[in-house]
Amino acid sequence: MKLKLPLIAAFVAMLSLTACGGGSENTQPAVVVASPATLIVTDIGAPGTGAVASGTKLVQVHYTVWLYSATAADNKGTLIESSVNSAPLEFRLGANKVIPGFETGVTGMLVGGKRNVKIPSNLAYGAAGSGPIPPNAGLVFEISLLSAIN
Repeated sequence: MKLKLPLIAAFVAMLSLTACGGGSENTQPAVVVASPATLIVTDIGAPGTGAVASGTKLVQVHYTVWLYSATAADNKGTLIESSVNSAPLEFRLGANKVIPGFETGVTGMLVGGKRNVKIPSNLAYGAAGSGPIPPNAGLVFEISLLSAIN
């Protein structure tokens, strides 16, 4: 009988710690999901002087992408990735190989041009999200068009 009381007390203490997460704290900041209402495409500086990205041309781009933030400067929240110091992304327009907002943002660019493209969630990864991109998140891209060939 003397042994039961300490065992019960220890069991109750363990359950209490388990219920509150065992005392560990999550130090990751919460990601606030936001999205622009519509696709916003803005040329940065001179629009470029080379071939136009149109039709089904094969294009090469460098890009940097951030989560859209309604409160951050230029709406650039958490940095997701950048291709600037690596091989360019190459894809054929109209082949549905990239998210719709990205393809729309590239279409009409001139080689040598740079654009800022704010993409609403429904033209990005939507309710599913993808990897580090949470569900229903808008994105901000800076895109440089390197080539556009038939």
